[in-house]
Amino acid sequence: MHISRLADIENRNVVPSLYKLYSLAAIYHLNPLHITSWYEAPFEETFRDATSLPTPLTHLSEPRMFPEESSEPPGRPSEPDQTKLLSEVPAELGSEFPGMERFAKGRYRYGHIGLSDRRMGPILRPGSLVLVDTSRRQVEDADWNNEYDRPLYFVELRRGYRCGWFQKDRSRLIMQPHTLSRCSPEVWRTPEDAEVAGQVVGVVTYLNEPWACVFAGERTARLG
Repeated sequence: MHISRLADIENRNVVPSLYKLYSLAAIYHLNPLHITSWYEAPFEETFRDATSLPTPLTHLSEPRMFPEESSEPPGRPSEPDQTKLLSEVPAELGSEFPGMERFAKGRYRYGHIGLSDRRMGPILRPGSLVLVDTSRRQVEDADWNNEYDRPLYFVELRRGYRCGWFQKDRSRLIMQPHTLSRCSPEVWRTPEDAEVAGQVVGVVTYLNEPWACVFAGERTARLG
C-alpha cells in the first residue's frame, strides 16, 4: 500500500476499497469484518439484520457466517507453529469445533499447541486446542495413576509458552515432556521466569493431521 493512500485514509477520511481494507487488516492484524463497521457497513451484522426482513416464501438460509462477539478483547493472531494462550477460539477453528467458543469467557482461556511444539506428543498433538481453567494455578502432581490422569498445565514464560506436565520444587518449575517426544526437561524460576496460567481441563485435537505428512517427509529425507 502506497504511503500517500494511507495518509488519505488517516487524515482525509477517504474510504478504502475492499482491496485496501484487506491490506490494512493484514498489515495491522485486524479483523476486516470489524473494520467495515467504521464505515457504516457492518458485515458482522448481516445475519441479524436479515432476520428483521422476513420473506413471504419458505426458504433455507445459509448458516451463520460470523460468530457472536466475544466479551473479551480479541487477542492478536498467533503464528501456527508457536504455542500460545488465546482469549477466544481462533476464527479458523470455531466452525470446526462447534460449541467450544462458549467456554472462553471468565476464568476459561484457550491455548493453542504450536505446530513446532512436539514436547507432549502423542498426548497433545501439535495444532491441538486446549481449554485452560485459569482459576487452577496450583501445580498438583501427586494424585494420578497413569499419564492420561496426570494434570496438564499451561505456563507463560517471559518468551513464549509451554503446555504439559509440571512439577514444583520450591521456587523451581520443572517441565517433564512426554518420553516419546525425546525432548529434554526444562526448568525455570518462579515467578521471575515462569508463571502458571492455569490447568488444562479439555483438549480438542486432530487425528492424522495434514502437517504430520510434512514432518514425516522431512524425516525420510534426512534418513536418505
